[in-house]
Parts: sequence; C-alpha cells; structure tokens
Amino acid sequence: MKILVTGVAGFIGYSLVKKLQSHSHKIIGVDNVNDYYDVNLKYSRLEDTGINRNQIKENILLQSDVCKNYSFQKTDITNLNELQKLFEKEQFDIVINLAAQAGVRYSLQNPHAYVQSNLVGFVNLLECCRHYKIKHFIYASSSSVYGMNDKIPFSEEDNVDYPVSLYAATKKSNELLAHTYSHLYSLPTTGLRFFTVYGPWGRPDMSPMLFADAILHNRPIKVFNHGDMERDFTYIDDIIKGIIAVTNSAPDANENHPFYRLLNIGNSHPIQLMDFITIMENCLGKKAIKEMLPMQDGDVKRTYADTSKLEKLTGYKPSTSLESGISEFVQWYKSYYNL
Repeated sequence: MKILVTGVAGFIGYSLVKKLQSHSHKIIGVDNVNDYYDVNLKYSRLEDTGINRNQIKENILLQSDVCKNYSFQKTDITNLNELQKLFEKEQFDIVINLAAQAGVRYSLQNPHAYVQSNLVGFVNLLECCRHYKIKHFIYASSSSVYGMNDKIPFSEEDNVDYPVSLYAATKKSNELLAHTYSHLYSLPTTGLRFFTVYGPWGRPDMSPMLFADAILHNRPIKVFNHGDMERDFTYIDDIIKGIIAVTNSAPDANENHPFYRLLNIGNSHPIQLMDFITIMENCLGKKAIKEMLPMQDGDVKRTYADTSKLEKLTGYKPSTSLESGISEFVQWYKSYYNL
C-alpha cells in the first residue's frame, strides 16, 4: 500500500511517519516547512526520519537515509500543479492530510495564512483524491470545532455551527468540504478531531513547551482564565495509534452519511490546567512563576472527548497517563535543548 502523508515536518505528521517507517507500506511525505515556528525543529524532525536538510530541493522527491520505504518532497499543498504531478506519478492508495496552518491565537493575527493552507490547500487535496481515485482520505480536524459547547463530553453528534476562532472555522469548513466530496464523488473520507496533543517533539507554541521553557529559565508562565480551564490532554503515541487504526477502515456506502465519517481522538479524561502545571513542576523539579491572565479571544474553557465511536470501530483506548506523558516530554525537551 502506498500512503501520502502531508505535514510531515510537523508534530503529528513526523510522529506518524516514525511509526509507519516500521511498517511495510511505501510512504511519501510532503511539507512546505514554513516558519510559523522554529524551522530548525522542523528540520530536526525530518532528519530524525532520515531526510538530510542539505539535500532538500523544492518539489524534488528525496529518499530517506534510514528507511528505504520513505521519501520526502518539499511541496506546498496550495501548489495544485505540483500536487497533481505527485499524485499522477505515485498513484497513492491512501492520503493522510496533517498539513495545516496551526494555532488558535495566530489566526487572529494572520487570517490569510489559514485560508490558503487550511482551505485552498485542502480543496487541492480533495480534487487530487477525487481524480486519482484515492481509496481513503483521512484528515486532521480539531476539538476546536466544538467552540463554546456546554454539553460534555463532546460527541461527534453535537452541533458545531458556532466556532469561536478562525482556525476552528477552517477546520469545520474542512469537514463540510469533505462531506460534499464524499456525497458527490463517493470519496471515502474520515475527519479526526484531535484533542490537545502533547509529547516529545511537540510544538513550541503549545503549553507544554511554553511552560517548560519559562519554568526552566525563571520566566513567568501565562495562566489564562486565571487557571480555570480544563483540557483533554492526549499523548502523541495514543493519537498515532488512533490514526493508524482507522487507516484501513474507510467509511462505505452503508453509513448514515455514505463514505463520510467524523471521529474524536482524545484521552477522555480532562485535566485542570493548574493540575497540569503541578505535574510539570514535579517533572522539572522546579516551581513555576505564574502570571494569572483573563481568557484569551478565540479560546475555550473546557475540552472533553467522547471517543466511544472510535472505540467501537477500532478498539481504541488511550493508555498513557498525564504523569507518564509529561515525564517523557520533559526528558526529550532537556535532551533536545541540551539542558
């Protein structure tokens, strides 16, 4: 089986490729390696999968040095012409789209980046999947689509018509676009709503990295909504297990919405932000200086995944405790930054 994974220089994309490299599938990864955050971290992820940064050339496929079944191409999914060439040449069976402009708060500053990557790029992939007869298109949605939903835990059946950030609106749009292509062209699509992913090689704009960096360098951490927040923190390995579990389980014509599916992937165990900070302090062996702040625009107070649908489909059960996950993250963080 041949699989295209987009966003492979990102946190989840890199982690998925690392896992898939131990499988027998042929994997091709693409990423534009943008500078939303430190590109050195992105290139380090690529190098950890055997892609030498000094050999990368725009729109040229590069073989991994450590896995004969993996190749990488620096390509932007907004470039429809290059995507079509790649799909024509490689004849993929499955496409897993993890490429997106990430971040809720950044969407308030640079909305056009989200429109280009999360909408234009997404439609380009749908068009390629349609024309090249992809067997299953899997894509990253987000728990952010639930907005200010008061009903907990969050279920795939809940109304998500009221996003509170542009990032969330683009993810909701992805789900609508996917439904349309599933309906019109019988393209099997699965949208995965991820819940607060963390772990080694994580994003530096997310709380684990921000907190660890601030605590170790004696800077205050920003605690929004005065700490009155809950997040369904989900360890990266549990996320990857969920993605791989649905890869070979494409929705078919017998579903309520033929060829279309949405699934939550979370830990189903929300944690108070202050408890998260305490566990981080314990793992670092150092107390945090806390700067208590009000709720930020576009943010939500609580996330909590109902994963019963995914569990019924695949047997999915997250197995990593927050204490264990943060400990693994801290060990990686100290090693990577030579602390």
